[in-house]
Amino acid sequence: MIGSDRSRGFTLVELLIALSLIGIITLLLFSGLRLGSRSWEAVDSVSERVADLRIARNFIERALRQTRAQAVVFDGVEVPVFAGDAEALEWVAPLSAHVGIPGLYVLRLTLEEAGEYPRLVLTRWLFHPEILEGTDEIPAWEPLMDQAGLAGDLGPFDRDLAAGAYGRTVLLPQVARLQLEYFGQQTGFGREWSDEWIEQRELPEAVRLSLSTPSQDWPAAMIRLPGPDVIVDQGF
Repeated sequence: MIGSDRSRGFTLVELLIALSLIGIITLLLFSGLRLGSRSWEAVDSVSERVADLRIARNFIERALRQTRAQAVVFDGVEVPVFAGDAEALEWVAPLSAHVGIPGLYVLRLTLEEAGEYPRLVLTRWLFHPEILEGTDEIPAWEPLMDQAGLAGDLGPFDRDLAAGAYGRTVLLPQVARLQLEYFGQQTGFGREWSDEWIEQRELPEAVRLSLSTPSQDWPAAMIRLPGPDVIVDQGF
């Protein structure tokens, strides 16, 4: 009797309890995996947004630190290329061979309408008379503060033209705030911060950049520009 009791196996109640426990454990495991997957996706998404903002800021800061004082003769008038206001900036700086043709470029940073939030766009022209004059595929350069220059069709994004001598890139698809300020001595004023730098032969001493997206904010950065340099005229 004792031997037969020990070899009889599980009862139906015990089997149901075991299956219920296995079901609960399986549910907990899958819930944990789902939660972990969602957390990973959220972290990855935030990381991408932070990386986009960091890459854009790093590029702008690096390019501004290499600013060159240059001017062109436009419509018979000498125009310093460096000019900016609170939400737009244009300057000359070198770019490496990975953009196409290595050398000095006119870099234009602007906000362009793109739905609820504007996008931050970088437009570049190789600093060469033939490129700045424009070609069949490249729009002619005009001073940033010239309304015609701002309103003109500057072409498609992320497409290098003329072997890389011209291009337009979206640095940030959505911008919540862009604020540019300039420090230095402008004609008729003392050394102070200003929200614009227009028609000045000298470069500002520094530029303060505040840039944020709808989901990310970053402390303002102060970028020191190179010291005084001789403005080189490029007549064309």
